[in-house]
Amino acid sequence: MKAGIVGLPNVGKSTLFNCLSNAKAQSANFPFCTIEPNIGVVNVPDPRLEKLETLVNPERVIPATVEIVDIAGLVKGASKGEGLGNQFLGNIRETDAILHVLRCFDNDNIVHVDGSVNPIRDKETIDMELQLKDLETVEKKLDKVKRAAKTGNKEAQKEEAILLRLKEGLETGKSVRALDFSDDEQEEFVKPAQLITAKPVMYVCNVDEASAVSGNAYVESVRNSVRDEHAEVLVLAVGTEADINELDDYEERQMFLQDIGLDEPGSSKLIRSAYKLLNQQTYFTAGEKEVRAWTVDIGATAPQAAGVIHTDFEKGFIRAEVIAYDDYVSYGSESKVKEAGKMRVEGKNYIVKDGDVMHFLFNV
Repeated sequence: MKAGIVGLPNVGKSTLFNCLSNAKAQSANFPFCTIEPNIGVVNVPDPRLEKLETLVNPERVIPATVEIVDIAGLVKGASKGEGLGNQFLGNIRETDAILHVLRCFDNDNIVHVDGSVNPIRDKETIDMELQLKDLETVEKKLDKVKRAAKTGNKEAQKEEAILLRLKEGLETGKSVRALDFSDDEQEEFVKPAQLITAKPVMYVCNVDEASAVSGNAYVESVRNSVRDEHAEVLVLAVGTEADINELDDYEERQMFLQDIGLDEPGSSKLIRSAYKLLNQQTYFTAGEKEVRAWTVDIGATAPQAAGVIHTDFEKGFIRAEVIAYDDYVSYGSESKVKEAGKMRVEGKNYIVKDGDVMHFLFNV
């Protein structure tokens, strides 16, 4: 699962990517600096993993990860191939969620492609380009489906009705994620269309250091603008995060954070938020060899969770031994949890909960 960082040129995308991944994507004060999308595999910060490590004292600890893709800046006209339009739009299409970076700071030394700072205008520029691309996709599908619908094909008629609603919404400037469809309609028709504006989005407001804790007027305008989208808005001083990232000493980093009023790097919050945006959750395995965080979709069953470790675990699934994370911490060890009767045995229909500590029994 991948989250793609998008935005206009010079809003701080590559600097943010560097903070998240510690990769050294080129970061410069001009558009189209990042031509090939950079991909970083980022550890998901999770205090629960650290707590399990202290209790189990394993040989190694392996965190959950999320893939972050740094996509070059879109410009007006990208949907028609302006700038590096088609390539960028293709890169966005391959991601599962969008981290939309908006410039919410003033700095005369960093040029803005439109000459002034206005995050709402910037957001609308990107939205419009993505909506136009989706409209093009929907119209092509409609051309094909209409012919089948005319022959009386009931499925084609249903699909045509959905596509017409998508077309109407996009033509009025709405992203697909803001349109109302039933769960069945989403599964059968909307998801297979692979539309860019159907992807979940989080808006990352890139602010100056003084606004890192409380935001500013630009951030408030963004919050007001996206209220109907049910999208998360995250405030991040990307330049400051980059400075913190340069410090090797943990205590120095903590002092820097305290000085500006933060209890943890904003990038850690962003990674956790991106993980949720991708509809992901974590379960743990804990033993002397390793304590490990595993990634599963929210709503996954126990056999599906077992399959993340190895396909044989899913094929031959018998049962799962499950300990709630809070019980594990409360009792301090697996043996004490068992003594207290708090370990559960779950079957094939069990829906995994975030933080479950699990052990699978299987037979192939």
